[in-house]
Amino acid sequence: MPETGGMNIEVAQHLTEVRRHRGPEPSRIHEILEIVEAIVLALVACATAWSGYQAARWDSQQSELYGRSSRLRVEAQAFSVRSNQERQYNASNVNEWLKAEVHGETNLAELFERRFLPEFRPAFEAWKKTDPLHNPNAPAGPALISEFRDSSAAEFTRLDHEATELFEQGTKARETGDDYVRVTVTLATVLLLTAISQRFRAHKIRLALVVLATLLLCFPLWRILTLPRG
Repeated sequence: MPETGGMNIEVAQHLTEVRRHRGPEPSRIHEILEIVEAIVLALVACATAWSGYQAARWDSQQSELYGRSSRLRVEAQAFSVRSNQERQYNASNVNEWLKAEVHGETNLAELFERRFLPEFRPAFEAWKKTDPLHNPNAPAGPALISEFRDSSAAEFTRLDHEATELFEQGTKARETGDDYVRVTVTLATVLLLTAISQRFRAHKIRLALVVLATLLLCFPLWRILTLPRG
């Protein structure tokens, strides 16, 4: 993208030099047309430089946002794996605790209780009070009661949500950069029309091309004014 913008500027400068070294035009209308063409070329050069700069900035932002999103995804996945491992570990202990309780092995049951992870223990104690061995209405496990907490799963959700937001911001940055690229393409069309107009001596043809180039220039200028800046 910066290469395209630089090419537009070089062509605009070349056309200005060609116009400057040509002899004076024989009529007043040619002088006016050359002034208008010079203004159009100056606006094209400035607008191209700005849109090229913005396209590069937004492209850089897109890469940065995508990179941060990918790093957060990796971190979130680590917390997801940790959460699953902790759930399996606690679930295994609960099963062994139930077996020990059913067989009246109090010491073994207490051993499994001590093996619960600190974060899981409040939920287990609350579930234990519901008398799950004799109460058919008791929850199926500690993970199903309100006291249950899983900080690893919560951290996974937070990081995954943040990664999604960053990815969406990166996508918007890419779309904005593409908008600036389209602006540069339109400016190249304006530059082409202006270059063609300088090849004609006929007033009507030259005037028509200059008017067309000027009208077409309004669109990229309006887009530059309304597009977000990086």
